[in-house]
Amino acid sequence: MVRGMRCLGMLAGVFAAMSLMAVATPAVDCVAVLYNAAIPESAKLAEIYRRARGIPEENLIGLDMPQLPDISRADYDLKIAGPLRAEFDRRGWWQRGRDRDGLMMPRSNKIRVLVTMRGVPLRIQPTPKPAPPADKASEKPTANPFLGRDDAAVDSELAMVGIEGLPLEGGLANKFYRSDKSWSQVDMPFLMLTSRIDASSYGICDRMIKDAVEVEKTGLWGMAYVDIANKFPQGDQWLETVVKSCNGVGIPTVVDRFNETLPRNYPMNEAAVYCGWYDWHASGALLNPRFKFRRGAVAVHLHSYSAEQLGNASKNWCAPLLARGATVTVGNVYEPYLHLTHDLGLVMQRLLDGRTWVEACWMAMPVTSWQGVVLGDPLYRPFARLAGDGDIRKEDVPYRALRAALVQWPDDAIERRRQLSSAAMRLRSGVLIEAQGLGLLHQGLQAEAALKFREAKTLYPATDDQMRLDMHLIAMDRAGGRKDLAMRGLRDAQMRYGSIPESDALKGWIDIIEPPQIAKPPEKNPGAQAKPK
Repeated sequence: MVRGMRCLGMLAGVFAAMSLMAVATPAVDCVAVLYNAAIPESAKLAEIYRRARGIPEENLIGLDMPQLPDISRADYDLKIAGPLRAEFDRRGWWQRGRDRDGLMMPRSNKIRVLVTMRGVPLRIQPTPKPAPPADKASEKPTANPFLGRDDAAVDSELAMVGIEGLPLEGGLANKFYRSDKSWSQVDMPFLMLTSRIDASSYGICDRMIKDAVEVEKTGLWGMAYVDIANKFPQGDQWLETVVKSCNGVGIPTVVDRFNETLPRNYPMNEAAVYCGWYDWHASGALLNPRFKFRRGAVAVHLHSYSAEQLGNASKNWCAPLLARGATVTVGNVYEPYLHLTHDLGLVMQRLLDGRTWVEACWMAMPVTSWQGVVLGDPLYRPFARLAGDGDIRKEDVPYRALRAALVQWPDDAIERRRQLSSAAMRLRSGVLIEAQGLGLLHQGLQAEAALKFREAKTLYPATDDQMRLDMHLIAMDRAGGRKDLAMRGLRDAQMRYGSIPESDALKGWIDIIEPPQIAKPPEKNPGAQAKPK
């Protein structure tokens, strides 16, 4: 392995000396952890997280809450918001007073980040509305979709729990949205950044905590997969920004721009980053029982109800993503409307700048007191090792080499490819060659990309990796309108890979290009008469 990297050895000094922008992160004594005292495992999980991050023991808060994911607005006020404010008062964490409008709000607040544990209710249900009077029943509903809506994610509501008297309908402006400063550098005592450690089991929550801490020692390295389903321009542009950002730092990025999402069992190997939309429930690679994200993965599927059922690993998206090994994700508990969800492009930009997970997500969310929920360790910094420091794992070497070559030859693509090709032959690394092909494809150089994909096939020992490279080639034919060539490639690939689960992806594309004919029942002859008995 060391010999294989000799051609890139000259980069070591430069690469290790690099540093990301200086980023101040929230201090652990400014983090509070909220758990449900009525659920022993919620308290246990809070202690696990506290120890993992060195948070002071006195920063744990246990409240006796309902043991259901959904609660009424009245129960939220009575069992969560009121008691939590009382705890902040009792512990002297904040100082509050009335503003010019008479609202009670924090003037100072020691706690900057609030972490909720599994067991804390997830959703505030909409308050039932009385039936309209008979003389108003025929009137058309208002064009304002937020009017009368007081449903929300508990965590989003807790972000400004220190302010009393705020309107309950719709969302409230997030003053940290698009901030260029770290959370520790801004003075917003009225806002706490919230994040939740929650999933379909306590075991997954425990793993999420441990993975975040461990991966920070090495950094998050691997492939990125971005599924742009062409639904609405705003969301598509967010995902295009993810593509640009990942390519910009040397992360090999597979992009699907077909209208449908990735097909069942797509070979999404070595996935460290996944962003896509817009299926109701988990699809694509997540349907393959043997699929698993890379440890520490950032994975998000944009959908209105992606976090609706965190307790079920087969429903919606957030729970399945975490069950398949992702460490962090974001979602929505009720219909949020696209422009009031997390801007995934901005999330990725902030993460690659070295921000913590909770900061990146809140920098990318325009509202609070609404439907968004951040899932995972708020202090996790997945890309804090892009400078090349940290522990080096054997499986990360090709991805580190890609980053190092980009740093050394940022404006000399020819020399960069030459060095990486030499390293790939020594390492027998399909990753290094596939990454070059993906980069060429991103530049619109399809013929050159195709050569690299075919070369990479000779270096990958696993058939599912080889199949993915064939699908890159087939995708170019599909995108170019060469239907016959695409179908021929898919049929040939079925012959080669039909025995592996990932071959379902080939059938998925075949059925899209040439939808199967549905047999019609034979028509009855209207002129026929029943035979006499």
